[in-house]
Amino acid sequence: MPELPEVETVMRGLAAVLDGQAIRAASIARPDMRWPFPDGLVERLVGARVAGFRRRGKYMLMRLSGGDSLLIHLGMSGRMVARPAADRPNAPVAHEHFTLETEAGIHVGFVDPRRFGCVDLVPTAAEDGHRLLAGLGPEPLEDAFTPAVLSAALSGRQTPIKAALLDQKVVAGLGNIYVSEALYRAGLSPRRLAASVAGARSRRLVPAIKAVLQESIAAGGSSLRDYVQADGGIGFFQERFKVYDREGQPCEHCPNLAAGSGAGPPDCPGIRRFVQSGRATFHCPRTQR
Repeated sequence: MPELPEVETVMRGLAAVLDGQAIRAASIARPDMRWPFPDGLVERLVGARVAGFRRRGKYMLMRLSGGDSLLIHLGMSGRMVARPAADRPNAPVAHEHFTLETEAGIHVGFVDPRRFGCVDLVPTAAEDGHRLLAGLGPEPLEDAFTPAVLSAALSGRQTPIKAALLDQKVVAGLGNIYVSEALYRAGLSPRRLAASVAGARSRRLVPAIKAVLQESIAAGGSSLRDYVQADGGIGFFQERFKVYDREGQPCEHCPNLAAGSGAGPPDCPGIRRFVQSGRATFHCPRTQR
């Protein structure tokens, strides 16, 4: 599933070509995706002007001149690609369930083979009250997300820290990739109980979360399977993973092993993978405690 950096990257790409533009056409190819499309969606979009964008967790909100916001979630396999309408293929695009076109001739298509994504309409003034947004935790890239805030959310939690960070009520937008990467940077074991991270360890973890997210956004996100940017290009942060999907490879914090000298510490096994709460977890058991 696209995580915060991928959603942010797609949103920025859409904003670059849609901000200020009037929507002249919209269509839906089926009655639903994960949930039914809202009644009157096409009629409420056509003629509206795009007034701006906002991201909340893994959700995009395209704000419209009439006072509505189009809420978009990419789901597991969804992608939104914007291109000149003149470049659109003549044949129907497989799994393209929702489209819109601007007066400037930009076509946007929402393609989602597995249909776990969704589109909804919500009054802009009531965005945070939408059922999908109301329970979300703080935004990790905002100044308000501090070690004290994270410590308070983790206090007393007897679940592993990785599972706690994947809980969108604790912090919004994080997923499997960036939690693994942030815990590695902070030197924290994904098995460590969340309650034990409150305090001094949170002061290491919060900057690590912010740094890995900012670096991924700068690289256009991570393209592993379906994810593409709004212009159809891929992201490149997967080339900078420290632990995720690197089972058996050297840990850069164990320099002797990384150099291939064979002189690494005897307890340095390189990156290891194990299954945690049904998801693959990657870590260095020597440096993450």
